[in-house]
Amino acid sequence: MPPKKAAKEEKILLGRPGNNLKSGIVGLANVGKSTLFQAITKCHLGNPANFPFATIDPEESRVIVPDERYDWLCEKYQPKSRVPAHLTIYDIAGLTRGASTGAGLGNAFLSHIRAVDAIFQVVRCFDDAEIIHIEGDVDPVRDLTIISEELRIKDIEFTEKALENLKKLTRRGGQSLEMKKLKEEEACVEKVLALLQGGGDVRKGDWSAKEVEFINPLFLLTAKPVVYLINLSEKDYIRKKNKHLGKVMEWIKENAAGDPILPISICLEERLTRFETEEEVAAELKTLGVDSALPKIITTMRKVLNLGSFFTTGTDEVRQWTIRNGTKAPQAAGVIHGDFEKTFIQAIIYNFAVLKELGDEAEVKAKGKILTKGKDYVIEDGDIALFKCGAAKG
Repeated sequence: MPPKKAAKEEKILLGRPGNNLKSGIVGLANVGKSTLFQAITKCHLGNPANFPFATIDPEESRVIVPDERYDWLCEKYQPKSRVPAHLTIYDIAGLTRGASTGAGLGNAFLSHIRAVDAIFQVVRCFDDAEIIHIEGDVDPVRDLTIISEELRIKDIEFTEKALENLKKLTRRGGQSLEMKKLKEEEACVEKVLALLQGGGDVRKGDWSAKEVEFINPLFLLTAKPVVYLINLSEKDYIRKKNKHLGKVMEWIKENAAGDPILPISICLEERLTRFETEEEVAAELKTLGVDSALPKIITTMRKVLNLGSFFTTGTDEVRQWTIRNGTKAPQAAGVIHGDFEKTFIQAIIYNFAVLKELGDEAEVKAKGKILTKGKDYVIEDGDIALFKCGAAKG
């Protein structure tokens, strides 16, 4: 018999395991953050008036996640109610050099980043004499370095404070289980501090499941996943060339290898929001020979947050639910209603790909593709689910 293939070890992800995760748009002043936020909020991905909580306040918005599977299901069932998945996005005020010591909006800015789960970092690569750069000239590598250093300096401050508090507790000594755990936590925080002081970001470290449990409550800025948005002029975006791109790619490869990099022309995206209809937007993009970057930005952020979807379907409602990949059936049921997790009995499951291939539920059933699963079943991205649950206890 051939030897069994070694199971691929999944990297344990930092961050809270919630389903309603938030992303923040970050960058220096005047790089295009607020214009991007407005474009995302107003574009045709943005929420129709009848979608609840479309704009929560001027700095927070829920944006519909584009998904062809959801569109196909709505087309098939023609439901009375359609509820897509969404991503919550914050427009975070511009960072300045010295923010870690309180310069500019300083601490308020950094506390806003602490409150989000992932970061869109906007990097200015366009020249415009009318839009003044806070540092005097356009130099994206310098800007990337400023933000990287400011976030790391603040993380060092957070970590040193946490370590000081832990040392006060471990000095008491003893052999109790609680003391053993405190000493393990202290060793982990020391490891984090060494990484940061050596110029590393926490998200790039290799952490065990236990270490992740210790790191998450620190809410470290460099632990959050980052998607780099390279903001180009409309002309450069169309011709796919820019004098700064080579150096930017080199910096990211050296300092943030593996993080997604997406080119965007925020001025083009903003201009597209002025058209009245989706058809006019599509015609303009066809004339220019480019695609809008916004759908890819939204789907990339969901990917770095390790989010997936399952669907509930029917003629009354088609709904796309957001879960963290790896979620088991009872916890997925709990996303629909908290009581469903506690009273979960079983899940009736078939995947969207099967339904699309076979055409309708009757054919899926005839082919024996409808599965009954228990509490250990891990929901797959694209599953269509019906959960059977008991009555909630009063």
